[in-house]
This record gives sequence, C-alpha cells and structure tokens, in this order.
Amino acid sequence: MGTADLVPGVSGGTIALVLGIYERLVASIKEGSSSLGYLLRLDVDRFKEHWGRIEWLFLVPLFVGILTAVAVLASFIENQIEARPTIVAGLFFGLVVGSIGIAWRLIKQPAGRSYLIAAAVGLALFALLGLGEGEAATDPSSVAFLVAGALAVCAMILPGISGSLILLMLGMYAPVLAAVSDRDFGTVGLVALGAVIGLALFSQLLYWALENHHDPVLAGLIGLMLGSTRILWPWPEGVESAELGAPGDDWALVLAVAVIGGLAVSVIAKLAPDEADLS
Repeated sequence: MGTADLVPGVSGGTIALVLGIYERLVASIKEGSSSLGYLLRLDVDRFKEHWGRIEWLFLVPLFVGILTAVAVLASFIENQIEARPTIVAGLFFGLVVGSIGIAWRLIKQPAGRSYLIAAAVGLALFALLGLGEGEAATDPSSVAFLVAGALAVCAMILPGISGSLILLMLGMYAPVLAAVSDRDFGTVGLVALGAVIGLALFSQLLYWALENHHDPVLAGLIGLMLGSTRILWPWPEGVESAELGAPGDDWALVLAVAVIGGLAVSVIAKLAPDEADLS
C-alpha cells in the first residue's frame, strides 16, 4: 500500500481491495477517529469503548509497512519515475486494470445501476484528470503542507485515486516528496498532522456510506479506478502527464510490463485470505 501511494494514479486503497482488507481497514480507522473525538470531549467511557474496538494487531503492522515503504522507497520511486516513466506507468496501469475486475466481485448484487454509477464516476474523473497537474508550488507555507496532507490522505483510502495524484494536482507532489527524501521531519510532521485530521473526518463518512449504501459506493470506487487510468497512460509523458498520445516505440515492452502487473494482482488476490478469515 505504501509503495502504491507513492505513485500518482495508484492508490493504497486499490491494494487493500485486492487483499480483501478494505472494509475492515475503514472500520478500524473509523473507530480510531471516534475514540479521539470522545477524548477531546473528555468523555472517557465512550473513548475507552471505541478505543477497544480498534484492531491493533491488524492496524499496527499495516501502518508500519506503509511507513517503511514510504521512507525506504520514496527516493527510488522518484528516480524511476524520472528515468523510466513509461515502464513505471505501464506496470501500474496493468495493476489498476487488473484490480478493477477483482473489485467488481465485491459488489453483492450487481445490477444496471452499478454499471451506470461506475461509468459516470469513471468518465467524470477521466475528464477531471484531463485538466492536468497544478503548477508546482515554490516554497509552500506550513498551512499548505497541512492542507495537502488532509486532502491527500482522503484519496489514499479511495481505490483508484491516490494521495500522490491529489498532491500532483495541487502542485504539492514535488515539495512533499522532496521533504520525505531529504528527511525534513518538520515538514513531514505537518503533512502527517494534516493526514490525521483528514482521515479522522473522512473515515466517518466513508464507513457510513459503505454500511448504508454498499453496492453503489463500491461501484463509485470502481469508477474512480477506471477514471484514474488516464493519469497512468504511458505515452507521451507517463505518470507525469494526463495527456493521451499514441503508443511509442517501446509499446511492446510497456505492454509486457502491464500484463505482468495485471497477472500479479490476480495472483495476490488468490493468495489473500477472505475477509472472514482475517476477522
């Protein structure tokens, strides 16, 4: 999940869906945000109640893995995006496309409405991404990093639209990635604080939506995955542009890498235990 979140257009939420842990992840995050809310209101009993519902043996290893990937691979991913943009884009394009079929199986009662929702959301995001990325911010303020973290983390738990993509559209991708690569802990702390605030608020809404409108919400999430393929189209600029161009001379290699990405998702999905086995 951490590696996926480093690449614009790919979401850690997509990986969570493939692994069958998505709804469980949202539920645990929601309980965490609820407990903090009651703590701020000095309601100790309700704080303990919700705090006890958090699956720590599930969340702690997960977030340690995410943070480890971000810390260790940020520089490597940054270099690969610059040196081999079409190959990186092709790999994750295949990963996302392969994930769509797997995610569709999670819809309990597929119907015409689900197809319409997925198509509408996919087309909307596809058009939105055509607006391109924002101009890179120069010397962003502390508030800018805080807000960027809050918005990006919401995308991180949405399949199909990554936190990196949101940062790219805000013009904050390069400053945040540079802060991680340079071990600028003050700036990284601001982004993390914004992420905690954004996650606490958004997880409540997402949990309610999944509980009360499961299939339409999942169809919308699949639509996000469909629309996000625009930012991963390998030509002409790969992950750095939303412009669509004709395949380049390296199309055969990129296609092969995309197929490997799609097959990898299928293998991971088959090896992953069912949601029931994880509870």
